[in-house]
Amino acid sequence: MHTALQVERHQSTQIWTIHLPHVGNAITEPDFLDALDVAVDAANADDSITAVILTGAGKTFSAGGNVKEMADRRGLFALDAVSLRRAYVEGIQRVPRAVGRLEVPLIGAINGGAIGAGCDLAMMCDIRIASDRAFFAESFVQLGLIPGDGGSWFLPRAVGYERAAEMTFTGDRVDAATAHQWGMVSEVVPPDDLIRTATALADRIGKNPGHALRMAKRLLQESRTSTLDTVLGMAAAMQPLAHIHPEHDARLAKWRTK
Repeated sequence: MHTALQVERHQSTQIWTIHLPHVGNAITEPDFLDALDVAVDAANADDSITAVILTGAGKTFSAGGNVKEMADRRGLFALDAVSLRRAYVEGIQRVPRAVGRLEVPLIGAINGGAIGAGCDLAMMCDIRIASDRAFFAESFVQLGLIPGDGGSWFLPRAVGYERAAEMTFTGDRVDAATAHQWGMVSEVVPPDDLIRTATALADRIGKNPGHALRMAKRLLQESRTSTLDTVLGMAAAMQPLAHIHPEHDARLAKWRTK
């Protein structure tokens, strides 16, 4: 069992909790990367799962990278430039690739600080709900770094180019209220209500057929980078699969009785 990412089941929803308190839930840890790959593949293989909630243990969502290792020049930060490039590809960049292949909706329950790569991980979620104690910081430049994990791709798509530029160029924190105002999160709730609120949303999602949810998510993801004609072609190919599914007939029969 991987303890770096704890997986629980609530009806048709899985709750994934980053559990690395000794490093601020840093997502550069090899145990986390391995656990994330396993969790994504398991969720994709289980047709009964309709949504995943991602949160952090304790008061931090994720501090991103292990800054102490950076300061001490330990681990991957002790490598030469060529080796460090490979370490990024085979390390932290596994996160966006893993999240990108998750077939079911991903709800970020942002319980606390989402910093650096932790902020980017939050932006990888399809929907974000924040505790009023949460904050977001695209803080790389404050350490003389850049987003090495795909943040420059995800953040503008979450808040628009201008807001993303402000966050990226200053590295300043954005509190939960401001994040809500910017559309970065859909709701801000007290800490004790965070998982309950996220679970209620997942339950609403889970009332719909899982196969349709997975195809709908795929279309939304494709729309980020593809042309209209490409997305229309995918929709035309997917829709017949939905039409012939027994769940479609069951839903139509229920609609007739209303």
